[in-house]
Amino acid sequence: MSRVVTFGEVMLRLSTPGYLRFGQARQFDVTFGGGEANVAVSLANYGVDAAFVTRLPQNDIAEMCIAELRGLGVDTSCIVRGGERVGIYYLETGAVARGSKVIYDRANSAIAEIGPGMVDWRKALEGADWFHWTGITPALSQGAADACLEAIRVANEMGVKVSCDLNYRKKLWKYGKTAAEVMPALVEGCDLILGNEEDAEKEFGIKPEGFDAEKTGGEIDQTRFESVCRQLMARFPRCKKVAVTLRGSINANHNTWGGVLYDGKTLWQSRRYDITHIVDRVGGGDSFMGGLLYGLLTYPTDQQAIEFAAAASCLKHTIIGDYNRVTVAEVEALMNGGGSGRVSR
Repeated sequence: MSRVVTFGEVMLRLSTPGYLRFGQARQFDVTFGGGEANVAVSLANYGVDAAFVTRLPQNDIAEMCIAELRGLGVDTSCIVRGGERVGIYYLETGAVARGSKVIYDRANSAIAEIGPGMVDWRKALEGADWFHWTGITPALSQGAADACLEAIRVANEMGVKVSCDLNYRKKLWKYGKTAAEVMPALVEGCDLILGNEEDAEKEFGIKPEGFDAEKTGGEIDQTRFESVCRQLMARFPRCKKVAVTLRGSINANHNTWGGVLYDGKTLWQSRRYDITHIVDRVGGGDSFMGGLLYGLLTYPTDQQAIEFAAAASCLKHTIIGDYNRVTVAEVEALMNGGGSGRVSR
């Protein structure tokens, strides 16, 4: 069985019920989520040995979070304990012309106060095929960035493949460093890079020619992104493959969705999905990454891998919460032309 280890912050997620605005809510729906934890849950659903590494305090909220991850099949044995609090994010789900809104309350969280030497990376990565991180983690603090770089270097030394989701979050880079200053040294150690047009531009100044995400009308020429992939591979020679998620936003409830995967020679393009009634798009990119890693570990061709990733993420848009609670059979049914929504009896 393949083993994938992910590293990052998992947060308490407090979301307004239905489509209520923050000012209307008198209660919140409670769960957990975070980019790297979301990837681990997806992989565990697919039968992969998935482990999640983070730092959490010794309190009941942290225990609740760990219990939830364990219940979803994720190995939590390398989570380190310390610090005072679990990070929180609040979510207001948008509708039609009103976009969703996120408020972070994660300053001084346990993982924001992590540093090199706190995780035994050789133990955590023992037997692993992949190590996965995202650009969210080094945005939290210098210590988190240093710990992430430490993990990447150990993975490189051990022969463990490294993947990253660039995941640019402008609200998080607050400790005196910019993404452009921090990210290159980390991405240099990666074998697989995932991003979108904003991530590549904000972090490395790389963008597709003649593309404006605000003016797609849901229609995206996927071939425009081959230049982004080529530029990323030229900037980071260790990288073997680059994936780009392609979201065409018609409104908050209606998006088109797909992705491309480039191996230096061929641009593999997924089927395009028309998602007309989005339930929850948070975690969409993470579900794509989880699907892509599973596809690359399982299928003989890159075309199948990118198709699995796109189909898995399409299904995530129908599920409330950060986690993509779908099975391989459900994803493959959509890959193979399903998706009618008929009752399974």
